[in-house]
Amino acid sequence: MATALPPALLRAIDELGRLPGVGARTAERYAYYLLKADNHQVDKIAAAIAELHRGVKTCPVTFALIDAKEEVSTLYSDPSRNKRLIAVVEEPLDIIALERTQQYHGTYHVLGGAISPIDGIGPEQLHIPELLKRIQDDKVEEVIIATNASVEGESTALFLQRYIEDTGLDVKMTRLARGIPVGIDLEYADQITLTHALEGRRAL
Repeated sequence: MATALPPALLRAIDELGRLPGVGARTAERYAYYLLKADNHQVDKIAAAIAELHRGVKTCPVTFALIDAKEEVSTLYSDPSRNKRLIAVVEEPLDIIALERTQQYHGTYHVLGGAISPIDGIGPEQLHIPELLKRIQDDKVEEVIIATNASVEGESTALFLQRYIEDTGLDVKMTRLARGIPVGIDLEYADQITLTHALEGRRAL
């Protein structure tokens, strides 16, 4: 059966459509853009993608993404970082948001996701045992649970809190404060954000 597009273009659209958040129309636009771009630009994109698996690996301590030539994350090995303070995040890219504030000087621990029974992700799939080992080895004083403000993130935070408490480890546990974003009317704020805003209210 004849098709309106060449097979090579169809394959490109199909593969691009596998990316998260990329629908059929967006995949078509991306493929057509790459087709129109000059060979040098396309080669650079292809080389960058090919280099991902060769040039990036996971830190065996923090589970952050690091250069393949590094042994551990510099955000852990740097002597200026406070190893007795750990911010626990869901995914490696969550670290970027905290680093942008330039206000945090502790270390990180990437769980590798959040507890989500509907997606088949339970506590056993997350890097929780490694977190407990770090708490003991580095004599951690505070664990900041910085999971997302979603149902899964909240469930994960609650599980972590109870799990660490049950181990009997003497460590302070805190949660990132949540509030109403600037420029958002109260009627448009979601339930989780409003709940945290109420819990984190302060005197004027």
